[in-house]
Parts: sequence; C-alpha cells; structure tokens
Amino acid sequence: MKVTEHIAKSEGKTLFSFEILPPLKGQHINSIFDNIDPLMEYKPPFIDVTYHREEYTFKELGNGLLKKQVVKKRPGTVGICAAIQNKYQVDAIPHILCGGFTKEDTENFLIDMDFLGIDNVVALRGDAVKSETYFRAEPEGHRYASELVSQIQDLNNGKYLDEELLNSSKTDFCIGVAGYPEKHMEAPSLDSDIHFLKKKIKAGAGYIVTQMFFDNQKYFEFVEKCRKEGITVPIIPGLKPIATKKQLNLIPHRFKVDLPDDLIMEVVRCKDNKAVRKVGIEWCTQQSKELVAAGVPILHYYSMGRSSNIEAIAKEVF
Repeated sequence: MKVTEHIAKSEGKTLFSFEILPPLKGQHINSIFDNIDPLMEYKPPFIDVTYHREEYTFKELGNGLLKKQVVKKRPGTVGICAAIQNKYQVDAIPHILCGGFTKEDTENFLIDMDFLGIDNVVALRGDAVKSETYFRAEPEGHRYASELVSQIQDLNNGKYLDEELLNSSKTDFCIGVAGYPEKHMEAPSLDSDIHFLKKKIKAGAGYIVTQMFFDNQKYFEFVEKCRKEGITVPIIPGLKPIATKKQLNLIPHRFKVDLPDDLIMEVVRCKDNKAVRKVGIEWCTQQSKELVAAGVPILHYYSMGRSSNIEAIAKEVF
C-alpha cells in the first residue's frame, strides 16, 4: 500500500514508522530483525531502508602508482526490503539516490522494486563521497533529486529510457522526498530550499519526510511556509533521540541542525552516556506528544541501527 493510502486510511490518527540502516558488510540480517522485532508492537505501516552508495579509496602500490578500490560498506537494500515484506507483512520503502547511479542503473533498480511488489520509494540526491567537496553526479546520472523524481514518474507513466520498447508496463510508485525544516546545508536560504522542494512535488512526489529536528517550532514554521507556497502533500516529521554527548557536536556538524539550548544544557550536565540517553528519550517523547496533539500524519524515527530508545518513546506515545 502507498504511504498516502496509509495516511488516508488512518482517518487522522498519527501513525508510527521508522528507518533502518542495512547491516555492515559481513553481518547477518538477523541483526536487522533483532532491532525491528521490538517495534512491531506499535504497528508500523512501513519501514524505510536506507541505501549507501559505493565509496572508493586509493591504495598505494609498490611502484608508486595508486589503485582505485571500490568499497561498499552496507550492501543489501533490495534484499532487506524483500525480507521485511516477507517476514513482517508491512511495506518496506527503499531509498534510491542520484549519487552512484546512472539513469539506467536507476531504471533497473526500480524494475527490481516493482517486481518485488514494493509500492513506495524515497528519492534522494544523496551526499558527496568523502573524497569530494561537493556532490558530483555520475556520467549519465542525475544531479538533482527533482530529476530523479521525474524519471520515477516517467516509469509510472510507462515511459522507459528505451523509447522503442513495445507493450511496456507502467509502475505505480508513491514517491517520497526529503524536506529540511532548517534548510539543506547547501541551500542559500530556507525560502530557496522550499522553492526547489516544490519542484520535486511538481515532478511527482507524493509526500515529504523531514530531516531530524529538535525544536518542534522549526517543523511548524516549515510546514506553514510550504503550505503558503502551495505544497499540499503530507509532511512527515523525522525524529531522532540524542544518545551520546558526542552528538552535541556531531549532529550540528554533519546534519547542519541546531540543538535547543535547554537540551544542550541537560546533556552537558549528564555524568555519562546512560544519562544522556535518558535525556534524549524524554526530550523526543515530549516532541512526539506535541506533534501528535498537532495532528501530524506520521511520526518517523531515525533508529540508526538501534531500537531500544525508539521503543521507549513509542511505549509512551502510541
């Protein structure tokens, strides 16, 4: 079922969903199931599965030359989605990126998803790899998420890259895209970021999932700005409970997200990460309750491969 259909079927009740990371290469899929199992009590209609593009390093050879080595640290998005749908009978939603994909790679990925009976995808540009200062598209790939959305929508209309295909079947993907309540790190302003978000909606996206935020007012203001710009699709808030002191610096640096002073001071006063984890759960629980009271369609949690803190929050909210 499509995400938009899940929302319509809920009749105004806030739903629970979460995102998982594929296991590191060499780890068993049971490491995924062990984290999903405790959360199934809260009846998620879907589970997102991130995609990690290939990265590469250069190894110095004995003759002074450099050899490019491709590293794929987290394989398995397609297989994990199939396994989730088979084991839990809920929708699995793969992320698909511009980075690392040509247009043909994208089409083949989507065909595989369609064959598996997957009804939703999240279309993202993706980040630059570590060796790049700025994002660089693949040759014959997409530079922007709006272009990726357009290709998915073309497939929904039965338009393939090979225009000479006969009797080509249409796909029927519901397309999710990312929104940034505090703007994307590369955007010059929030207004300009929303302008490009609107392009993704016009291209065919059916819903928005936000970047994590720790101040609900940022989300409410973002939704208001989107509505004023004529964006009417559901806007799903993305949440993450802070869990370690290190994240006080890591989250603002990596995700360009502000942390409220009250939260910062509470974390600073903690003696250890066990205490930080408790603060993070309490803060995110209060965020969640306020958002439910405001009537958000879904609360979407970034689990980052760990579910115990998400479980503690869901127990209080759902």
